[in-house]
Amino acid sequence: MHMADALLSPAVGGVMWATTAGLAAYSVRKLEPEAEDKLPLMGVLGAFVFAAQMINFSIPLTGSSGHLGGGLLLAILLGPYAGFLTMAAILVIQALFFADGGILALGGNIFNLGFFSCFVAYPLIYRRMIQKEATSSRQGLAAVLAAVVALQLGAFGVVVETKLSGITALPFGTFVLLMQPIHLAIGLVEGLATTALIAFIRKARPELLEGPGKEKTPRPGSLRPVLVGFLAAALILGGVASWFASTHPDGLEWSILRVTGKEELEASSRVHTALVELQRRVALLPDYSFKTSSEEAAAEGETWPKIDPGTSVAGLLGAALTWAVTVLFGTVVRLLRKRRSLPSS
Repeated sequence: MHMADALLSPAVGGVMWATTAGLAAYSVRKLEPEAEDKLPLMGVLGAFVFAAQMINFSIPLTGSSGHLGGGLLLAILLGPYAGFLTMAAILVIQALFFADGGILALGGNIFNLGFFSCFVAYPLIYRRMIQKEATSSRQGLAAVLAAVVALQLGAFGVVVETKLSGITALPFGTFVLLMQPIHLAIGLVEGLATTALIAFIRKARPELLEGPGKEKTPRPGSLRPVLVGFLAAALILGGVASWFASTHPDGLEWSILRVTGKEELEASSRVHTALVELQRRVALLPDYSFKTSSEEAAAEGETWPKIDPGTSVAGLLGAALTWAVTVLFGTVVRLLRKRRSLPSS
């Protein structure tokens, strides 16, 4: 559900940038002190979600595919504020280094994938459902419902943003009737995957599922099993499993294709053209592979599985960058907090 720049007008894109920047600043101020103790987990989860988003899975009978968003998982394990900031770091790296999602659309993509998961679905559905009884079955049901709601709201957000941008090639009624059902299927898969990951956490470190602001029930030992598990999964997903990602268009591209006959719209202004050119220049591995000419890409075709060293490099590099940026950001926040807490001389 990563929007390209052509789906948004400069005005709407700018508003979404400002909105997302405000949410990020608010999240920094509201970070729970305990989030600082989770810096290693933030980095590893960021790397894991980055790699997981590379794995598109086919939606049977549709010719479409989807991938995990990961926002709900981040909110459950890190809290909504750290979760939102981690998702923002993932999407920034994807846009700048891998040309996945537009630069103008970056604010909208962070909002659609981060806000609805971390600030709507997590507190209003997941937390409320497990508040009185946090059994494994109830946590699983809450995860599925919250994931579905988050994906439905995110998909609807894309439709509304294109409508406000005046994208006449995507009529509101037709676009929403395609976007919502396909993202319902994607949300169900994300909910089941999140449930499986929660089950792993429940066995290894159940106190991580108690949510921010609650008294923790400390257990002997460290986070090492959880960190190693997610790090290993990130390396496998990004380095090898990414070869087996579905070649079908994702839910957004599929919906656009059904309406317009093309998976992408053409840039419509000088702002769009300039940002597309900027992204082309800064992206190290566009589309998660080594740079190739259009003729070479056409000659390669859409093979499956696509055993591509460039994809492996992109997966491993992206996971490493996400880990580094997330930990660096968390460290800066920690140092600023300590500096503010020092008595003035």
